Amino acid sequence: MEKLAVFFVFFTVLASSRTLPPNSEPNFLDVSASISKTQGLFSNSRSVLPSMHEVHHRRTRVSPHSPLSFVLHPRLSVRGTTEESYKALTVARLGRDSARVKAIQTRLDLASLGIVKADLTPLDAEVETEKLEGPVISGTSQGSGEYFSRVGVGKPATQAYMVLDTGSDVNWVQCAPCADCYQQADPIFDPVLSSSFTPLTCDTQQCRSLDVSECRNDTCLYEVSYGDGSYTVGDFVTETVTFGGSQAVDNIAIGCGHNNEGLFVGAAGLIGLGGGKLSFPSQINATSFSYCLVDRDSDSASTLDFNSPATAGAVTAQLVRNPKLDTFYYVDLSGISVSGEMLPISPSTFKLNEESGNGGVIVDSGTAVTRLQTEAYDAMRDAFKKGTGQLPAAEGVALFDTCYDLSSKKSVEVPTVSFHFSNGKELALPAKNYMIPVDSSGTFCFAFAPTSSALGIIGNVQQQGTRVSYDLANSLIGFSPNKC
Repeated sequence: MEKLAVFFVFFTVLASSRTLPPNSEPNFLDVSASISKTQGLFSNSRSVLPSMHEVHHRRTRVSPHSPLSFVLHPRLSVRGTTEESYKALTVARLGRDSARVKAIQTRLDLASLGIVKADLTPLDAEVETEKLEGPVISGTSQGSGEYFSRVGVGKPATQAYMVLDTGSDVNWVQCAPCADCYQQADPIFDPVLSSSFTPLTCDTQQCRSLDVSECRNDTCLYEVSYGDGSYTVGDFVTETVTFGGSQAVDNIAIGCGHNNEGLFVGAAGLIGLGGGKLSFPSQINATSFSYCLVDRDSDSASTLDFNSPATAGAVTAQLVRNPKLDTFYYVDLSGISVSGEMLPISPSTFKLNEESGNGGVIVDSGTAVTRLQTEAYDAMRDAFKKGTGQLPAAEGVALFDTCYDLSSKKSVEVPTVSFHFSNGKELALPAKNYMIPVDSSGTFCFAFAPTSSALGIIGNVQQQGTRVSYDLANSLIGFSPNKC
């Protein structure tokens, strides 16, 4: 009888985990909660475009963690959407995301060849602002930027929503008078009202650090062009920037954009968090910065912090820099596991070639969906599908090729997915960060995508709910789940 009882317990445990290999831990996805959230965004009782009262309320609900903090909001809670369904919203997001990824890849391809933007199209010595057009290859599309920081610009400070972007270096804000400005959530910044507004001359280090610049009456003009055709053009100046805790920093080089076009709608401009000389962290001599990206479909908020203490218990990895282009932050990814088993992927797949500048994996706040080299993606997808054989399949959506019909489920068990780093550390992803809803009727997709490029990108869908810290002084990237 005792042997029978032991066998029964063993058989029960085995049966309950039959879809996963031995020694793996199951991961559970709350299907009902995810579907309910997508339906709530488009219910009749809630406007998809928030009122100004709602926006103001959301601005004030989160207090900065330190004097050097900005409050961080999901784009949807600030700007809303004009899409008529969650599927349409998803498809629009993925389309913008693809434009951004293409721009990042193009920029790195050119950098690996030693080509900068100014090499492609020489600028005339005398040119009007509206004619200052460089090649449309620099930077990345901000249309997929799902997170806005609340920033004070000028003295006295004018509050504005700015896109948070680790893939850009140049900070800029829309400025009056506008030759061509897009719609934003706040009034256009008027430099006439700021006592700290100071145009930069052409011989300054800040002006010389721009990839595309021009002189007019000895004042510096800038242009930043983006891969989807978006751009910003105007005066390059210094201004005072005020954090959420009212602490201000003077003499920050920032673009005062009089001619701006593209997919920036909602934000007043951009805070560049890249590793270049003109980025915001570089200009304030930050030793570190961190952000936590809340659920993009929520109206919650978090913070973007500078020089804040490291989070205890963070999963850390080596931060690697590309000698060909200093904007991006590379992480020393060595492998991926599914269901607790390492995939047969050579570590060289994820390595940055420092001589050529090709390959590697960057952590990017503006890219939504993680891109993996095709070899790595195929191995991960196939292992994931092997562990989800009991789930009903659905047709692919946009760039997602592995989707499921979970409309009849309340909760499902899915294989675990983890990133592994060269120092032996492991970052286990929550199920909701890789099985995401693409409509309001129960279709969920495996939220990774392949790329033919040698470059891999860890996107913000996989970063949601995790405080990501960039320890610039010690060259470490940290991941702290559930620390928003």
